[in-house]
Amino acid sequence: MKNTVNIKENIYWVGCNDRKIDLFENVYPLTSGVSYNSYIVKDKENVLLDAVDATVTEKFLENIEDALNGETLSHIIVNHMEPDHCAGLKAVALKYPQAKIHGTAKTLQMIGQFFDLDVTDRFEAKKEGDSLVTGENTFKFYTAPLVHWPEVMVTYLENQKTLFSADAFGTFGALEGNIFADESCFDFSEARRYYANIVGKYGPQVTNLLKKAGGLDIELICPLHGPVWRKDIAEFVNKYSLWSSYTPEEKAVVIIYGSIYGHTEEAAEILAFKLSERGVKNIKLYDSSRTDVSYLVAESFRASNIVIASITYNNEIFSKVENYLTDIAEHNLAGRVFSIIENGSWGPMAAKKITERIESLKNCSITEGTLTLRSSLKEENLSGLDTLADNIVESLK
Repeated sequence: MKNTVNIKENIYWVGCNDRKIDLFENVYPLTSGVSYNSYIVKDKENVLLDAVDATVTEKFLENIEDALNGETLSHIIVNHMEPDHCAGLKAVALKYPQAKIHGTAKTLQMIGQFFDLDVTDRFEAKKEGDSLVTGENTFKFYTAPLVHWPEVMVTYLENQKTLFSADAFGTFGALEGNIFADESCFDFSEARRYYANIVGKYGPQVTNLLKKAGGLDIELICPLHGPVWRKDIAEFVNKYSLWSSYTPEEKAVVIIYGSIYGHTEEAAEILAFKLSERGVKNIKLYDSSRTDVSYLVAESFRASNIVIASITYNNEIFSKVENYLTDIAEHNLAGRVFSIIENGSWGPMAAKKITERIESLKNCSITEGTLTLRSSLKEENLSGLDTLADNIVESLK
């Protein structure tokens, strides 16, 4: 059955939802699925913007037919070639052989890599500032390399003041009937987790895209995942500005611990209470063994201060904590204040090795008062927790 939505004059959402998927990119847990967004703009020459994942291609083709309502498809714009958006491209290209395909030069290369499909004769490579006129509408193209693949571009529909933003401004979660963010109970936490883990490594490239978008009059943002934005656009752009510059959203403390028998966890929890006694709000405490690292990375993009509490395990950092440190380094996290608690029954090494990992990050610092435990938390350690809490509060100022 068809399922299309008219989101603005002659602009139709023809995407699909996937509520069965458990892991995005076979890595990131999904609790409420994901949407694969695609759009048709009707005009003298009808235009399709992007395709969908292979799992929903059949439904996608039905949606295209419904939106076209017997008319032909003249153009296919490919903003991003990742398979969750373009696995269905071959089926569309074969069904509408008259449709010209538009993308960057790297897009044509990737079509040849993904498909046994030669579209050279019908492909038009787009460069920065190129345009496509389809009747009343003018589409303008802006390259966005490494947001988050090298072939990416975004498309601006001038007369409709609409930005088709590729993976930028996307979010995890299937659409639940409400196409627009302002109609739903939108929670920035899943948008943050999407950004931090999927796009977060490429902050400078996102900043460049924001500069380009800043010169456009935008009334509607149509991303490839998640809801469409028509209100409070400035709020989302501000989030992206913070995330892409690695500026914390909040003066806040996140405590991430790795504990086997509960002793390091106890120290982390008591520190959280001591911080609360000193007036710190919105403290978040995470067990690295029970929280997927994608959530920890997202929280690290939110908060200014990160406490790492780890046992020494095989003479190294506890493996789950080490996974977290590897991930934030791979995503280029910068500009954070760290604090450290280590535990070791006979040879504590975690603090030394955590310090080395933090020192490799850009513009990060470590508060004084690193606390070392020997097996369990003792009465004499409480003053050390007080000192650490004081130093964290001072850094928050």
